[in-house]
Amino acid sequence: MEVPFVSFSALQRELDGPLREAFERVFDKGWYIHGDEDVSFQDAFARYCGTEHCVGCGNGLDALFLSLKALGIGPGDEVIVPSNTYIATALAVTYAGATPIFVEPDISTYNIDPDRIEPAITSKTRAIMPVHLYGQPAQMNPILALANESDLFVIEDAAQAHGALYHGKRVGSFGDAAGFSFYPGKNLGALGDAGAVTTSSTATARTVEMLGNYGSFEKYVHVLQGNNSRLDELQAAFLLAKLPYLDAMNEERRRIAERYLSEIDNPQVVLPYVPDGLVPVWHIFAIRLERRDELAAWLAAHGIQTNRHYPIPMHLQGAYRSMGYHEGDFPIAEEISKTELSIPMFYGLSDKQISYVVDCINAFR
Repeated sequence: MEVPFVSFSALQRELDGPLREAFERVFDKGWYIHGDEDVSFQDAFARYCGTEHCVGCGNGLDALFLSLKALGIGPGDEVIVPSNTYIATALAVTYAGATPIFVEPDISTYNIDPDRIEPAITSKTRAIMPVHLYGQPAQMNPILALANESDLFVIEDAAQAHGALYHGKRVGSFGDAAGFSFYPGKNLGALGDAGAVTTSSTATARTVEMLGNYGSFEKYVHVLQGNNSRLDELQAAFLLAKLPYLDAMNEERRRIAERYLSEIDNPQVVLPYVPDGLVPVWHIFAIRLERRDELAAWLAAHGIQTNRHYPIPMHLQGAYRSMGYHEGDFPIAEEISKTELSIPMFYGLSDKQISYVVDCINAFR
C-alpha cells in the first residue's frame, strides 16, 4: 500500500464545484486586486477568528512582518520567538530590522515554554511571538500575563493553526495581531501563496493594509514606506469557497489523530501531548523517537511517506550564523530536530491507510 505524506485529492474532488465557481466569478468580473472577493473573505475570516479585522496579504511571512512593522517594531528592538519553529517566524523579525531572541519550547508540546520567557526579557524586548506549532495552541494565558506585566506586544504566528481552540477561543484572536499563512498545504489553503493578519485594533489593521499597498490608502499618495503584499482576488475567492468546510476538515483531522493516539503502541515512540483546554487542528502529527531516521526508512520501504519538522534548528541555520550560536546552545530544539518525525495527516486519509500506518509503526523494532 502507498500512503503519501499529504494529498489534496479528496479535498479537490469534494470542492471541485465551489472552486471552479470561484474562479469563474473572478474571471467574469475581470478585476484581480483589491476587489469584492478580498472584502468578502476578510470579513468572513475575521468573523471566524473572532476579531474585528482581517487584512489579506501575500503570504504568512509577510503577515508577521507587516504586523511587526505596523506595531512600530524595528532596529534596536528584540522579539522573543520559539527556538523550535519554521524559520519564517524569525525571518519576519529580521526583516523588520529587529533581533529574534530564541526561547526553548516545552518538549512535551513543542510550543514555547512560558516559564522560559521571563528570563529572556530585557530592556530592548518589544514583543513576544508565540507559534501555535503543528496546529496546537501555545499557552496563551501565561504568555499574555507576561506581556501585560512587561508592556509587550503579542503577535501570534498562527500559520499552522486555522481554527484551533484555546479554552474555547480561536487562535488568532488573543494577541495584538496574528499572522496566518494560506499556503496550499495548510488546513485552510489557497491555490497558491496567500496570507492574512487578524487584529481587533482598527489602527493596526489600517497600518497593515497601507504597508502592504506601497504605504498607500489613496492612489499615488504614499503615507508610509510600504511594500507590495496583497491578497489577490483569485486566492481570496478560493479561500472564501473553502472556509465553510474548514471546521469539518479539521474535525476529520482530529478523528485521524485520535486513532493514532489510541492505536500506536510502540515503546520507542513518544506521541503528542495535548494539555487540558486545547483543541488542536493537527496540521502536523509529530511523533518522536531516538531512531527517527531508521523508522523513516522503514516506513518508506513500506510505501509510507514521512517528513521532518524541522531537521535543522534556526540557531544552527546559516541564515543566523552571525548571531554566534553553537550546537548545544538550545538543547531542547536540537533534541526535537534530531528525533521528530511527521507521519501522514491530511483530509481524505482512509481508514485502511491509517491502519496500515499504525501497523507499520507498531511493527518497527
